Amino acid sequence: MAYARTTHAGLSPFLTFSNVIIWISAVIVMGILSYLISLDNNQGDHVIYEEVISVLTVAFFLVSFFIGAYHGFVLFFNLIFSYLWLVAVAFTASDFTHSDSALLHTVEAFSFIAFFFLFFNVVYDWHYGYVRGGRTTAVV
Repeated sequence: MAYARTTHAGLSPFLTFSNVIIWISAVIVMGILSYLISLDNNQGDHVIYEEVISVLTVAFFLVSFFIGAYHGFVLFFNLIFSYLWLVAVAFTASDFTHSDSALLHTVEAFSFIAFFFLFFNVVYDWHYGYVRGGRTTAVV
């Protein structure tokens, strides 16, 4: 009995949908924070951190659509960005929860959406690759 590696032309439909939602959320966060930074240069370290994470997400998640065939890289990629967005969610919650600005609440909401879908990417990719053994199949 021989074993052959399965190859995937891209991401699974769930991961593709999830990555699109993450990318859109990061674009929204990046746009709003860029606007706020342009209004006032003295925003603080948390806003700059959130802006950097959203810019990195926008840039690197375009690449994630092409590395779907490499299971370990996708899991590692999602794990790193999920922790970065978890910190961003904590910062936005501590900074923006008690404000009266709809824009700040929008940043808070879309930061959480990005983290939420990244968390499920990690769970899904781990389950698919390691629990179900989705990387190899038997060939008779």
